[in-house]
Amino acid sequence: MTRTKTSGPTGLWPLLLAGLLLLAGWAGPAQAIPAFNRQTGQNCVACHAGGQYPELTPYGRLFKLTGYTIGQRALPLSAMAVLSATRVANTSKSSDPNADFQKDGKVVLDTVSLLAGGKVTGNLGAFVQVTYDPYATQAADGSFHGHTHADNIDVRWADRYVSDQRDLIVGVSVNNNPSVSDPWNTAAAWMQYVPVPSPTGSRFIDGLAPYPGYAAGSNLAGITAYAFLNQTWYAELGGYRSANGAFSVLSAGLDDASTTKLQGLNPYWRLTWSRAWGAHNLMLGTSGMVSRIYDDPLNPYGNANVHRSTDLGLDAQYQYLLDPHTFTAQFAYMHSRQRLSDTSVQALQAVPFVDAAGNPLPLPNAADTTQVLRMKFTYTYRATYGASLGLFSLTGSRDTAYLTAGYDPGTLTITDNPAALAPSVQAVDGNRTGSPSTAGATVEGFYMPIQNLRLGAQYTAYSRFNGASSNFNGFGRNARDNNSLFLYAWAAY
Repeated sequence: MTRTKTSGPTGLWPLLLAGLLLLAGWAGPAQAIPAFNRQTGQNCVACHAGGQYPELTPYGRLFKLTGYTIGQRALPLSAMAVLSATRVANTSKSSDPNADFQKDGKVVLDTVSLLAGGKVTGNLGAFVQVTYDPYATQAADGSFHGHTHADNIDVRWADRYVSDQRDLIVGVSVNNNPSVSDPWNTAAAWMQYVPVPSPTGSRFIDGLAPYPGYAAGSNLAGITAYAFLNQTWYAELGGYRSANGAFSVLSAGLDDASTTKLQGLNPYWRLTWSRAWGAHNLMLGTSGMVSRIYDDPLNPYGNANVHRSTDLGLDAQYQYLLDPHTFTAQFAYMHSRQRLSDTSVQALQAVPFVDAAGNPLPLPNAADTTQVLRMKFTYTYRATYGASLGLFSLTGSRDTAYLTAGYDPGTLTITDNPAALAPSVQAVDGNRTGSPSTAGATVEGFYMPIQNLRLGAQYTAYSRFNGASSNFNGFGRNARDNNSLFLYAWAAY
């Protein structure tokens, strides 16, 4: 599969390299996120459950909600890098395994990130992540090219008012990813935590299995206001627009074709209730966003070219934190309704679909719904050894538009002849059912010999993929063929 090389600012890479060299001389023991560690003087486990970034403890949530300002100013730079290897259960059912399963079984450098953040003033702080992807683009000759881009950005002002009757934290966040400002680990921006490698051989690992999320994606321009009352009630309200013009720094390194373009300001909201007692803490929450997204980011004009998505979420989290044991249970559910643009509906429904026998198929839907459920249970011992179990399920409305495998765009027929299918990737990811239904589980074990380094092994198993357990693509590929072993080493300095 050939990818088009993206264009855009690349001046962030020298900054990233300089930061890595600088941090090499500053690295010290027991620093999971060293910039915040130096600022607060706290060990990793104070902010992160079992020392596992990015999952926050109650203290970690307070540190974030108060604008990253607790403690004294310190060197504001950190860095992290991930090495990994993926092995897919079956790569034989492909006409071009080299394209469909790039780097399968080989060790690759997933990403390198420069992290800058911490206290700026008494009320102002930030968390900024810039990421380099060595496999961001691929040339026609098969060679890969790296690219640097703005990742998660959260700059916030906050203040805290404490009296005998109340404890109130208020703040404002300027950020580029809906829910990146959220302090809870079940937020869409944080529940998937291990960086995902770009090569297609990693397409079925846990990080790319279904997760609740917002249709608008990331690298947007958003501003949200929040309040946290008596460490119980948390509310956040804001809006997001395209990250262009004066806000283009929030999507730096990505060209227009690689970023989402939104129509106007799109609302986002969040509400949670939480309670802590002894070593226990519990949260129940809800969230949502309404997005108006242009079909073509290179042509962001006209109401007829806007598709709409309404995402409504429910989530919950329980933590037990008492050294040497840490246990976290997470639940996240997202219901989404996507309404196609008028232009897309007219194009899809202009000519009726037929099957291989010439029988008419239903016209593509003008609107679809999906439901994504994620649950995860994690245990760590002495912030050194750990294991987790994750369960995922995606269901949704059946739609002719999902059909890909065996579809011949020249004759508008569904065929069982693989030769009629040009892109080999569709033989792997294809859909013969018209359903997006996907389900499975991920088991993981990890070990932290030092708190700068995490070694992990994940195995993701699929019971259903694209609507079926067997022959989901029409060419004999089964859901279990996508089962993947993912080994990684994650270092932060």
